[in-house]
Amino acid sequence: VNLSIGSGHRIVQGRRGPGIAVNGSVPGPLIRLTEGDTVRLNVTNTLDVDSSVHWHGLLVPFQYDGVPGISFPGIRPGETFTYEFPVRQSGTYWYHSHSGLQEQSGHYGPMIIEPKGGETVRVDRDYILLVSDFTTLDPHFIMKRLRTGEGFFNRQQNTWTDDYPMSGDERRMWGEMRMMPTDIADIGGKTYTFLANGRGPKEGMEYLFKAGERIRLRIINGAAMTFFNIRIPGLPMTVIATDGQRVRPVEVDELQIGTAETYDVILEPGSAPAYSIVAESMDRSGMALATLASAPGLRAEVPALRD
Repeated sequence: VNLSIGSGHRIVQGRRGPGIAVNGSVPGPLIRLTEGDTVRLNVTNTLDVDSSVHWHGLLVPFQYDGVPGISFPGIRPGETFTYEFPVRQSGTYWYHSHSGLQEQSGHYGPMIIEPKGGETVRVDRDYILLVSDFTTLDPHFIMKRLRTGEGFFNRQQNTWTDDYPMSGDERRMWGEMRMMPTDIADIGGKTYTFLANGRGPKEGMEYLFKAGERIRLRIINGAAMTFFNIRIPGLPMTVIATDGQRVRPVEVDELQIGTAETYDVILEPGSAPAYSIVAESMDRSGMALATLASAPGLRAEVPALRD
């Protein structure tokens, strides 16, 4: 597998921001591997700064873990680094940079490892939903502001006129902790646009289906810092794996996914023409959005952001 890390500006819903892409795309290309094989990944850095690739959740020899200053020196500008290791597991994983906040700028992508002997989960369709966050700001500017004033980006400051009750004791409790009850996320929807496979909520990410089909949706949180609450109104999800590991199936109406986590879920759409896949940021300031559609262009109702 050959990967190339490059720079360039990105435009999401008309907003232009700094960008880094792998093989020219955000997210980067899907890497498919098979358990038991030995993989050779040649990564070329065309940036003018150092870069790296960390294979999140994979069991690899230390020198191929991809963390500069810890396990290897990093990939210098213009250089190619070869990762070579045996594939010892299967499931849904992802990869991303471990250099200079590059992950926030778009340096991430999905990875699927097929079990040795073939996949035992039988489905009609197998899709990836990689949720993430996009900003027009330089990630180093964001980090600087958070370090000098952690509430800089919090547009949901609490006041004496809040429409939810809070006693004096509760206010003192929050005051002693030096934080606000609305401080759920450092960065919200005023700064971020939340993405589904690199597309904003107005940019029409869709997955096709036929009624009665069995669909595997591999959900990956490639965000820099956003936790999402994911649900499909009118359609339950059956979780069958998390972070690459199979689990006893459990049916849920909603799940919360933290940064870097993955969940595999089974969907069995009914007769509705379309279903909205809603990935609401934990602070309720925005959402990533995709659609399960029985025909191209069909859309379902999109619920309003919750309180």
